[in-house]
Amino acid sequence: MSIEVGSKLQGKVTGITHFGAFVELPEGTTGLVHISEVADNYVKDINEHLKVGDQVLVKVLNVEKDGKIGLSIRKAKDQPPAQSHSNQRPRHNRTNDFRPKESFEQKMNRFLKDSEDRLSSLKRNTESKRGGRGARRG
Repeated sequence: MSIEVGSKLQGKVTGITHFGAFVELPEGTTGLVHISEVADNYVKDINEHLKVGDQVLVKVLNVEKDGKIGLSIRKAKDQPPAQSHSNQRPRHNRTNDFRPKESFEQKMNRFLKDSEDRLSSLKRNTESKRGGRGARRG
């Protein structure tokens, strides 16, 4: 069985580094699971998820010309359809759902008003820390 991109294989963790884990595949070749491909959530310490000798299911992400094999544990897991991202609406429509369509002039006026409010608030806060309005030190 040759190692092809997209195939799922059983492997054994042979080494762990701060950036990932080396996994020995059935044909005796070794691939790397990058730390970002270990779990669906953020992985700060890979040792909390894997140990040398663990049997893991991996998916082949890429095979380089020089023989390096990129693997993923998180993509090898079958995700239930409820967690699939395909049924979610595209991101770019989310902001338009909360506001009616605005013209460019309306958006610009709203931006300028918000900007002036923030600037006046910033000036008010920094002036109070200097000891009053426009007071200069002698």
